[in-house]
Amino acid sequence: FLCQMDDEDTLLPRKLQAALEQALERKNELINQDSDSDSDDECNTLNGLVSEVFIRFFVETVGHYSLFLTQNEKGERAFQREAFRKSVASKSIRRFLEVFMESQMFAGFIQDRELRKCRAKGLFEQRVEQYLEELPDTEQSGVNKFLRGLGEE
Repeated sequence: FLCQMDDEDTLLPRKLQAALEQALERKNELINQDSDSDSDDECNTLNGLVSEVFIRFFVETVGHYSLFLTQNEKGERAFQREAFRKSVASKSIRRFLEVFMESQMFAGFIQDRELRKCRAKGLFEQRVEQYLEELPDTEQSGVNKFLRGLGEE
């Protein structure tokens, strides 16, 4: 995934990177305002907030994956990679997905979804369901909504 040293800034689209940084800074400021001590509860709260930022990031960028899982006549599920990537309106997000989709993390995620027999809904699936319900039919990626709302939750 990392092609060379210091290429981290080229992997994430600038707007998404800025939104992530801003949200993480806001979360950190909120924790610092609440208390100056470093209790376990505060560390857990910060960890939870950071997790929420990244869950939201992945929901917004790859949460539409389930729309591209098809089932063949044998009942096997297959992921339609190119259709998934091309469904995103933003060119910068499509470029990010092109790289991210080659990662072991994404491959494992999709393989798990293809092989899953039951449709158990974990936290990610619950958030994806909420996201897809809120997403207008005309808005393919939800990226602008993500950028506006990332630091608010």
